[in-house]
Amino acid sequence: MNIFNTDSALLFSFLLMLMRISIVLFMLPIFNTNNIPIQVKGAMTIVLSLALWPALAVNTAGISLHPLGLILMVLGEFFIGLVLGLAVNFTFMAIQAGGELLGFQMGFTMINFADPLTGNQTGSAAFFLWMVSLLVFLCLDGHLVLLQAFTQSFKLVPPGNLLINQTLLDQIQYLSCQLFILALKIAAPVMVALFAIEVALGLVARTSPQMHIMDFGFPLKIGVGFLFLGILLILISDHVQHFIAGIDGLFTNLLRSLSPL
Repeated sequence: MNIFNTDSALLFSFLLMLMRISIVLFMLPIFNTNNIPIQVKGAMTIVLSLALWPALAVNTAGISLHPLGLILMVLGEFFIGLVLGLAVNFTFMAIQAGGELLGFQMGFTMINFADPLTGNQTGSAAFFLWMVSLLVFLCLDGHLVLLQAFTQSFKLVPPGNLLINQTLLDQIQYLSCQLFILALKIAAPVMVALFAIEVALGLVARTSPQMHIMDFGFPLKIGVGFLFLGILLILISDHVQHFIAGIDGLFTNLLRSLSPL
């Protein structure tokens, strides 16, 4: 007996939307940290879902209440949230990978520390660039653009209408390639400058063997690395701004490859 006169399909549509939102939210660079308790993340997910649910108006006509169909739909929402979360993380992972390359060239690999946000071992340069990119993302209202683009996902791929095809796999592979390309673009200017310093130090060592190159080689490389690192912040800001402008198109291309419509 239905005491509260509730629509089971409507309630289940909310649960499906909650599943998709929770996966994306938990994978965002802002929230996928160990410093935020799971209870706080769960509460924010529920509040955000309740705020978006009336505006999204998910169609409940095609929702089947068969147990097998419900399980497949939940797994489908989990997969959609995973794809969207990875698409957002690719840019930040590329910036962090570029920072790891810079830290290796500057000699900072010996001072890796435990990242207090993720608990993983990371270099100081990579952590610094990741934090700068995240702050630029928030300052440019990237989280609002991301939220607006995310709400469009329910129109392009309604719950229960997931279709996995070769186009989606090709797009994910393309984004993975762009991750390494962006990492090299970020690290290339500093790596070239440090390589020139290495060549200069090698020539000095050959012409003046009595000089102790190691005494001033490391401070020189670190100083030049920090100089170019400051210039590199402008490049990172441009990449983040370009990423924010293309979030809508990125989500649209991924979701169209997931939709049978």
